[in-house]
Amino acid sequence: MNYETGVMGNDARLLTGEAGATARPRRTLWLVGAAAAVALAGGAWYATSHGSAKSDPLDNGNKQQVPSVTVEIPGKRLIDREIAATGSLAARVDMPVGVAGEGGEVTQVLVQPGDWVRAGQVLATIDRSVQVQTQESLAASIAVSRADARLAQAELDRAQQLVDRGFISKADLDRRTATRDAALARVKVAEAQLSETRARTGRLFVRAPAAGLVLTRSVEPGQVVSAGSGTLFRLAKDGELEMRALLSDTDLLQLRTGARAQVTPVGDTRVFSGRVWQISPVIDPQTRQGVARIALSYDTSLRPGGFAAARITSGTSEAPLVPQSAVQSDDKGNYLYIVGAKNQIERRDIKTGPVSDAGVAVLNGLSGNEQVVMLAGAFLNPGQKVVPVRRKKQG
Repeated sequence: MNYETGVMGNDARLLTGEAGATARPRRTLWLVGAAAAVALAGGAWYATSHGSAKSDPLDNGNKQQVPSVTVEIPGKRLIDREIAATGSLAARVDMPVGVAGEGGEVTQVLVQPGDWVRAGQVLATIDRSVQVQTQESLAASIAVSRADARLAQAELDRAQQLVDRGFISKADLDRRTATRDAALARVKVAEAQLSETRARTGRLFVRAPAAGLVLTRSVEPGQVVSAGSGTLFRLAKDGELEMRALLSDTDLLQLRTGARAQVTPVGDTRVFSGRVWQISPVIDPQTRQGVARIALSYDTSLRPGGFAAARITSGTSEAPLVPQSAVQSDDKGNYLYIVGAKNQIERRDIKTGPVSDAGVAVLNGLSGNEQVVMLAGAFLNPGQKVVPVRRKKQG
């Protein structure tokens, strides 16, 4: 019984040892296989990532070193030469109106600033009660003089009838003729005095010398005025206005009467068209400026005394026209980039002219046959190689 038990125990241990020895090699093979798979996957990833890293930076670097830029050959166009100026608005013919007679107390003021008046219209009246009485007195004296003249004429007629009969001498007839002539002369003197008084009385009406627009009023009822009181009203003849543009002597030399102008009052976005009708014949020795007077039609937005800016067309010239995006500036002035030989960027210093919606006129520094960089000029440097791309012009 003991032997069998021992044999059975040995067999069990033997069997158990063989099973453990067999399981350990299998687990080791599985771990080695997994490690090999991970190593292969890592190698493939390393090769792939390092291979792409070696090629892509080169390609990207080449693209960054030779960028594409939009260029255009501007050529030359007919461009209006413009002169910019500033100045003040005023009446083209400013008419001050005052008292023409001896004056007196103002009884009525009949107009206000902004009113339109016709030639001869009464603007204000001055008390004329004394002048009216004087007129009545002179009218009565005329009646007296005419009565004396009629009496002298009747006596002369009778004397002429009696002189032929010898009752009156020739000398007496001459005296009666002289008396008649003196009476007629006194009638004329009285009539002249009455006309003068009426004229003086009429000058107590302050009248508009011409049709136009009332600009200012500086008189009120009850005010005592005289010939020395100064201006009571100011009128703009026919409502015509102008801008008095201040220009340098150089700009005045380029200007001619009849030149077109665009005027923009300060604080307004509207533009008013006008023409230069007079150019100052003298230059202010202190400011070195002269005045170009631009005629304007009446508009409520154009107020005399206001400030305005003007652009005056002084002629036409041929010049390249480039967009505003192509023009840059620094301490040296305005410039733009062009694509020169070997497709390299070159800086070109320029002098700009009139600026409009169509672009900027280049007066000096550009012939018009160059390839001008239209955009992205600020990100380029002289000497840099680029790939020029011609921009299609809009039809």
